Amino acid sequence: MDTTLTPATPGTDRREAPYAERTDPDVRRQHGDTSHIQGWGADLDPANRPAVPRERTPPRLEGVHWDAPEQQTPHVKIHHSVERPGLTPVFGTSTPPRGLSGKLRDVAYRFSESDMRHWLILMLADRVNVGEGLIEDLAHGHVPNLYREMGGPAEWRYNRAGFVKKAVVASAVVGLAVYLLRRRR
Repeated sequence: MDTTLTPATPGTDRREAPYAERTDPDVRRQHGDTSHIQGWGADLDPANRPAVPRERTPPRLEGVHWDAPEQQTPHVKIHHSVERPGLTPVFGTSTPPRGLSGKLRDVAYRFSESDMRHWLILMLADRVNVGEGLIEDLAHGHVPNLYREMGGPAEWRYNRAGFVKKAVVASAVVGLAVYLLRRRR
């Protein structure tokens, strides 16, 4: 027997679904009835769409123009995606790749952007670059203020509980390391 949710029409074999089936949301959902969901389909009628008076098909293009900028000439190595045939017209040159982190970036840009190796190697290159920056600072006689540079004062001021938690964890790790090193001797 057919127990669809359509009401019985005179002269047919179809019977009206029992009350339980008509009101059970699972049965209604199974048959595709969404009338019980408040607001469902409100945007189906174009008159109910908020942007209808301003929508245009195709969109208007008055006053829209764009001329490609002149191609910038590279004076340093510029990395770009293997999916792109050439350089974009304008690019940044403030931090050219150098050192071990630059070599890692060279390797990363051999892979497609859809390849996880590309992104993982770039993240590793960023971490290596931080280490290189610390070594460079020390080589120039500048001792970096890691507490301030890593946002310690702001963390203490705006996230005191997080700061205390990090300090306790760091102290525990350092204490455990010292204990293990002394025990080894």
